[in-house]
Amino acid sequence: MRQPQQAEVVIAGAGIAGLTLALSLAGALKPGFAVTLCDPALAAPPAADDRVSAITASVRRMLEALKVWPEIAADAQAVHRMEITDSKLADMVRPSFLEFGEAEDGAPLAHIVEHQALARVLRAAAEREGVNFLAKPAAGFSQADETIEVQAGDDLLAAKLLVAADGARSQLRACAKIQTVTTDYKQMGIVATIGHERDHDGVAVQHFLPAGTFAILPLTGKRSSIVWVESPEEAQRIVALPPAAFHEELLRRFGRKLGEIEVLSKARAYPLMLSIARSFIGERLALLGDAAHVVHPLAGQGLNLGLRDAAALAECITDAVRAGLDPGSPDVLTRYERWRRTDAVMLAGTTDGLNRLFSNDSDALKLVRDVGLGIVARLPKLQQFFAAEAAGTKGDVPRLMRGEVL
Repeated sequence: MRQPQQAEVVIAGAGIAGLTLALSLAGALKPGFAVTLCDPALAAPPAADDRVSAITASVRRMLEALKVWPEIAADAQAVHRMEITDSKLADMVRPSFLEFGEAEDGAPLAHIVEHQALARVLRAAAEREGVNFLAKPAAGFSQADETIEVQAGDDLLAAKLLVAADGARSQLRACAKIQTVTTDYKQMGIVATIGHERDHDGVAVQHFLPAGTFAILPLTGKRSSIVWVESPEEAQRIVALPPAAFHEELLRRFGRKLGEIEVLSKARAYPLMLSIARSFIGERLALLGDAAHVVHPLAGQGLNLGLRDAAALAECITDAVRAGLDPGSPDVLTRYERWRRTDAVMLAGTTDGLNRLFSNDSDALKLVRDVGLGIVARLPKLQQFFAAEAAGTKGDVPRLMRGEVL
């Protein structure tokens, strides 16, 4: 009988959350702690990806602790101000109802990072730390005494813990028979990179329009990324338009504040949904990132949520191993789930409520939300509270996200 390859932890999925967990564990527990990362995507360099994310202060500190931030910073655009507007598409003027500036210490609100650049740096760092890359999918698993055996292509891996970081449609979550609570928003997010004549000055803009949000996120140089939410039918119509017609539709929403604009990448549309796994753990199994939760992108917190998972799980595993305990034991996994599930459910509920409040054409609701935005704008302490929540600096913050090494 073929003997399985041994590893302490197998991570299925080489997305940003999976890579970060692998790097965290390998750096903290080397030598002698074997981490294997399984994903067919590892057979080639990180694929082209026009998506971006707003890296919060706590995630930046984590990347600093992992010694990769200097490489990422060159491709990261600091956000110095956020403007929020609420209007209809035909409105001639879009007044800013709420603005967030930099923190009292002068730190940026966030940094906008392109997924491909972030994945490239994390992959190189994980490889330097000795993470074993296996360019095969983890298709299934079975329990075997005090290990979990993972089928990865024609390879068999035996580990103390399997981490499912294989995305929103996680095959491993399905194998574990873990159900999800899911809402289809019947919306799609159109993503593209836009070039513009004038500098954005590090200002991010969130337009709340009746069909959904239209976000302008500053990138390095005279570029911005857009996240443009529409109904599925409208989104598919828009991305299929000829370039000139697409440009006109875009200009109606983007405006001319930054001068002439041009589309620098192919516009792509992604379906939007809310999904929360009923359990974040199974027997010797932990769900990570999108496999555990998917939230609406309007708050820009999806990637940050997954990286908080990675920081918390890395801390749980590291503490257990240093105490001579089994990293896949129920106590370790229960600690992880208790730590992360409440945060994920609260953020999912918040983004769901905001999407329902803003993605409609009701004049009555528009009045309510504009009054609410006006109140926040006039209360600096309330603004500071929301800014701290968005930065991920409140609550039980993992050590890595405080900038401490494991």
